[in-house]
Amino acid sequence: MAWVLKMDEVIESGLVHDFDASLSGIGQELGAGAYSMSDVLALPIFKQEDSSLPQENETKHPPFQYVMCAATSPAVKLYDETLTYLNQGQSYEIRMLDNRKAGDIPEINGKLVKSIIRVVFHDRRLQYTEHQQLEGWKWNRPGDRLLDLDIPMSVGVIDIKTNPSQLNAVEFLWDPTKCTSAFIQVHCISTEFTPRKHGGEKGVPFRIQVDTFKQTENGEYTDHLHSASCQIKVFKPKGADRKQKTDREKMEKRTAHEKEKYQPSYDTTVLTECSPWPDTPTTFVNNSPTPAPTFTSAQHNTYSVPDSNSSSPNHQGDGTSQGSGDQLHPSATIQETQQWLLKHRFSTYTRLFSNFSGADLLKLTREDLVQICGPADGIRLYNALKSRSVRPRLTIYVCQEPLRSMELERQDAGNGDSSNGAIYVYHAIYLEEMAASEVTRKLALAFNIPLHQINQVYRQGPTGIHILVSDQMVQNFQDESCFLFTTIKAENGEGFHIILK
Repeated sequence: MAWVLKMDEVIESGLVHDFDASLSGIGQELGAGAYSMSDVLALPIFKQEDSSLPQENETKHPPFQYVMCAATSPAVKLYDETLTYLNQGQSYEIRMLDNRKAGDIPEINGKLVKSIIRVVFHDRRLQYTEHQQLEGWKWNRPGDRLLDLDIPMSVGVIDIKTNPSQLNAVEFLWDPTKCTSAFIQVHCISTEFTPRKHGGEKGVPFRIQVDTFKQTENGEYTDHLHSASCQIKVFKPKGADRKQKTDREKMEKRTAHEKEKYQPSYDTTVLTECSPWPDTPTTFVNNSPTPAPTFTSAQHNTYSVPDSNSSSPNHQGDGTSQGSGDQLHPSATIQETQQWLLKHRFSTYTRLFSNFSGADLLKLTREDLVQICGPADGIRLYNALKSRSVRPRLTIYVCQEPLRSMELERQDAGNGDSSNGAIYVYHAIYLEEMAASEVTRKLALAFNIPLHQINQVYRQGPTGIHILVSDQMVQNFQDESCFLFTTIKAENGEGFHIILK
C-alpha cells in the first residue's frame, strides 16, 4: 500500500510527464537525422558505454560511420565487443557514411577526405611486435599483401595508394557527400600467427581499423577527424561460413535464459570509435618503414626474419657460458639494455625493446616473452635474463704446455721430477655436446686458435702413440679430466694438429 502511495506522489509531481517528454524529444532528434530510419543500425552494448553518462553525451555521434557488410557472431557475450568472421581473400564491403549533423565540420564541405584502412592485431602483445610479425609473414609469403582493395567493386574511392613497405594498409580519398563503398580483401589467416596450427577458431583475432583525415593548409591529409575499428577472425575460404553456422547451432541449443547473456547476430558489423592508429599519416610515396607501435588499443609468434646475428638456443656464438657478470641489472639504462641484447645475440629484438630499461625488461614474465618473441627465442631470452646457463654435459680442464717446459721435459725424461718451476694455468672447457667437433671448437675459442687451422685432435696414448679423438672417445672422458696439449705442424705444411696428454 505504501508503494502505491509513493507512485501516486511521483505521478502527481509530474516526473513521469517529464520522462515522456524526454523520450519524445529523443525521437524527434533521431527523426531529424541525415538518414532515414532504415539506415539506422542496431548497435550492440559495449562495456565502455555507461548509462549513467549525461543525456547530452548520449546524443553525440561521430562525424562518420563505417559499416562492414559481414554478419557478427552470435556467440559473443552481451557486454563484449562484437566478433566477425571473414573468409581469406573474399571481398567485403565497407560503407563509408557521412554522419554529420548540419553545421558539423563545415571546412570539409565540398572537399575530399582521406581514409586509411588497416588490418592490425587485436592482442596488445602482438601489437608490440607488429613490425617483426609482418616482416616474418612477408618472408614466408613473398609478393603477397595482408590487405588489398578490390578496386573494380569499390565505389567512390579516388587516388588509391598502397605502400610496398606497409602490406597491411591501403589509403584512398573520398567525398563524404557521395555514396562510397570500399571492398577489402584480407589475405592473412588467424592461424598464421599462432605457435601451433589448431584451426581458425584458435587463431589470433585481428582488427579492421579505419582512420580518416582532412586536408591541412599545406595540402597534406594529416588532420585527424575520426577513427573506428572492429574485431575479426580470418579463416581459409568457406571457413568463416562454417564457423558462423557452428556458433548459430550452439546458441540454438542453449536455453532462453542462457541466450539472454549473448548478443544477437547482426547482419552487418558497425565499426566502433577508437583512438587513431599511432602512425603519423604520410603519403604512401614515402617508403620509410613505420615505427614499432606503442599503443593501448586492443601477434603467439611464429614468424621472424632470419638474422645473421640471431641464432637458435642450441647455437653458441662465443663458446663462453654466461656468468653473473653478464646479468642484466634493473639499474641498466636503455642504452645499456640495448648493448646487453646485442651481446647476447638478441639483435632481432633491439628495435622492439628500444624503449626498455633493464627494470622494464626484467618485469616481463616467461609467458610475456614467449608471446612476444616466440617459444624458442622467448625461453632463451628469459633464461638469459635470469642467468640460467645450460648445465654442460661434460667439463674438462685444458692447459697449453709451455715451450720451456717441453724442453726441460726432454732433458729430465724418465726421472719423473716436476721441479722445473713451470706454472700450468688451465682453462675450463664446457661441452654441451659429447662430440669431437665440440672439443675442437671449444679449444679454438678458449686459446684463440683459428678453427680452420686445426686439422686433427689426437690424444697421446701408451708409449707416446697418437690416438685420434673421436666422438666415442669423448663420450668416455671422465668428468673434470685434466689435459695438457701441444701443437705440431701438419705433414702437408697447412695448419697443425693438437695433441692432448
